Amino acid sequence: METMLSAIKPTGRLHLGNYIGAISQFIKYQDEYDLYIFIANLHAITVPISAKELRQNTKDLIALYLASGLDPEKVTLFLQSDVDAHAKLGWVMTCTSYVGELQRMTQYKDKTAKGETGITAGLFTYPPLMAADILLYDAKYVPVGKDQTQHVELTRDLAERFNNRYSETFVIPQPLTSTVGTKVYSLSDPTKKMSKSVTDPKGTIDLLDDPNVARKKIMSAVTDSIGIIQYDPENQPGLANLLTIQSVLTKEPIESIVARYEGKGYGELKKEIAQTVFDFLTDLQAKYKEIITSGKLEEVLKQGADKANYIANKKIRKVYKKVGFTL
Repeated sequence: METMLSAIKPTGRLHLGNYIGAISQFIKYQDEYDLYIFIANLHAITVPISAKELRQNTKDLIALYLASGLDPEKVTLFLQSDVDAHAKLGWVMTCTSYVGELQRMTQYKDKTAKGETGITAGLFTYPPLMAADILLYDAKYVPVGKDQTQHVELTRDLAERFNNRYSETFVIPQPLTSTVGTKVYSLSDPTKKMSKSVTDPKGTIDLLDDPNVARKKIMSAVTDSIGIIQYDPENQPGLANLLTIQSVLTKEPIESIVARYEGKGYGELKKEIAQTVFDFLTDLQAKYKEIITSGKLEEVLKQGADKANYIANKKIRKVYKKVGFTL
C-alpha cells in the first residue's frame, strides 16, 4: 500500500470547503493508502496566534476529522509537535535549500510584494520544514490544491538534491490533485475561494456554524440572472458552486441533479441544498460533541504519535548518519 501524507494548520476554523476539498477525499483515501494526517502546529506559529486559540483549534480539528469519518485504525493522526524528527529534519532541509528558492515561495513573495512588515523568519523558512514533513514518511503522494503544488515541487527538488549529495535516502513525492470538490467558492462572491481567513461571514460555512445559520447562508447565496439550472462554472460560478456542494454531500452526480431540476427555478434548488447542509452539519456536530467530551482525543493522538515517531525516527537516524551528525 502506497503512503500518502497531508496536514492542516490549526490557524482557523474548518469550513465546508475544507470538508469537500480535503476531508471527504481523505475518507476515501484511508481505504486506499497508508495515510498519515497531522496537525501542523509548528507551522501555525509563523504568524501570531495565542496559545489558547491554538489549543482550541487543534482540539476542534482532530475532533472534526474523527467526526467526519476518519478512522484512527486506518489513518495515523498526530500532532506535528509530538514528533521531534519534524524539527530535526526541517533544519537539515533548511540547510539544503537556497535563499532564492525560498524567496520565490508564494506566501513570502506575496507578503513582501504588499510591503507587509513584521514578517517572521519562520514564514520565510517554513517550506523546508514542510518538505521535511513529507520526506520523513516516504510519502509517495501528497494531496494538494493547485495553489499548493509549488511546495511539493520544492520538496521534490530538496529530496533529489539530498539524494544526489549523500546517496539515495528519500522517496520523491508526487502531488495528487482531486477532481470534483477541489475548490469550494465563497457563497457571497463565487469568484473567490471559500476560506477560513475571509472576513465575510456570509460567504463561508464553518463546520461548527449553527445549522440554521448555514441554511440561511445557502438561501442567500449569490447565483445569476440566467435562470437555467446547468453546470457552467465559467458563466454561472455561483450555481456551479452550489451544485458541487450538493453533489459531494449527497454523492449524487452533478448531471443527475441538473436533470432533476430541468425547468425548475433556483429557489427550489437552494431549498434542497440548504436542507442537505443543515442535515450534514447537525449530524457532524453531534458526533463532534460526543468525541470532545469522551476523552478520545488524547488516546487517538498518543496512538498516532507512537506510530509516527517510530517511522520518523528511523528516517532521521539514517539522515543524521549520512550528513555526519552521528559518530
